[in-house]
Amino acid sequence: MRIGMMVDSYKPYVSGITNYVELNKRHLERSGHEVFVFTFGNVGFQDDEPRVIRSPGLPLADTGFFLSLRYSRRAKQTLQTMDLVHVHHPFLSGRLALRYCRPLRIPIVYTNHTRYDLYAQAYLPIMPDEMSQGILQAYLPSFCEGVDLVIAPSKGMENVLRQLNVQNSIEVVPNGVDLNSFHQAIPIERSRFGYGPEDILLVYAGRIALEKNLPFLLKSFRGVAQAIPNASLIIIGSGVQGYDDEIKSISSELALGTRVNFIGKVAYEDLPGYLAMCDIFVTASVTEVHPLSVIEAMATGLPVLGIHSVGVGDIVQDGNSGVLSTHDLASFTAKLTRLCLDTPLRKQMSKSAQSASSEYAIERTTLIMLDYYEKLVHKSRPYKGSWSVRLRSMLERIIT
Repeated sequence: MRIGMMVDSYKPYVSGITNYVELNKRHLERSGHEVFVFTFGNVGFQDDEPRVIRSPGLPLADTGFFLSLRYSRRAKQTLQTMDLVHVHHPFLSGRLALRYCRPLRIPIVYTNHTRYDLYAQAYLPIMPDEMSQGILQAYLPSFCEGVDLVIAPSKGMENVLRQLNVQNSIEVVPNGVDLNSFHQAIPIERSRFGYGPEDILLVYAGRIALEKNLPFLLKSFRGVAQAIPNASLIIIGSGVQGYDDEIKSISSELALGTRVNFIGKVAYEDLPGYLAMCDIFVTASVTEVHPLSVIEAMATGLPVLGIHSVGVGDIVQDGNSGVLSTHDLASFTAKLTRLCLDTPLRKQMSKSAQSASSEYAIERTTLIMLDYYEKLVHKSRPYKGSWSVRLRSMLERIIT
């Protein structure tokens, strides 16, 4: 099959969606399929993988996203030779999929990776919740009606889509992770960062962004640090420069000093070693849909402390592979303190977390997705072979 992955942003921008697309592309190619990525901006960027097609776009500050309402001629023509396209952002890429692929009966799959309702609250706080909810309820249901298959990475995300009035049949397919490097991770030497075997290392890995709720995490850690002198928090990742600086400033205001270590961005292939060096993975985000960072941490054998919400709550089994808290600072801090002090509990959860992560192996999830792809392509063949569709395709290429 020729499969097109349509995303609003791609490398060098790093996100869960970027990692998901790159990983799935690689595994689909190993199975003999041709996979193309269609995106915007960074047209001069030298990709380390084949078949990434970029169309010009207007950069949106330093967010890594570009604004464009069309593909280049080359991108459009190539897109219209796909057997199937998989859309990962509903607004820009999604509209272009409907515009370019729907008339040619090219099947369109859409995965909803993002809690757009909560992102609106985080980035547009002056907009009333009812307004942002209303906009999504006006847009997403009609968009989903135009595609052939809607995918939710978790049951919780399926419920959110239903609350937004999406009426389509929704299939739940977890985002896969290449678990091998995490299962076999060799810890980085703690002494490299001045830590010893007696230190309790908490780690957050992910983007440094407003929706990740990092101020809450830092405030909670201050309470832990006061009670447990050998506990430290390691933060791995980067984000928008201004927000990076703001988070570091909050850490300073809380007088956390060297108890918080901002590692910055690390190469993905080095991440397993950093995680394996630590004892507990922590996240305070409530905007996740299917957080790969949580699965990666579990695969490394780390118990997870998170907030009971869509995404994190779908993956972490409270009391088994980790601990879930309400979005309450005192409760979160108390549970984190207990997890730090209870070494036998951490060891028990470590084994359970690693075992539970196997459900999200990329080999398994790719097979599930391929089955849906093949059924849709088979169903579309009578239409794609018709004279009317082929004539329209020829006209599209002549007039654009």
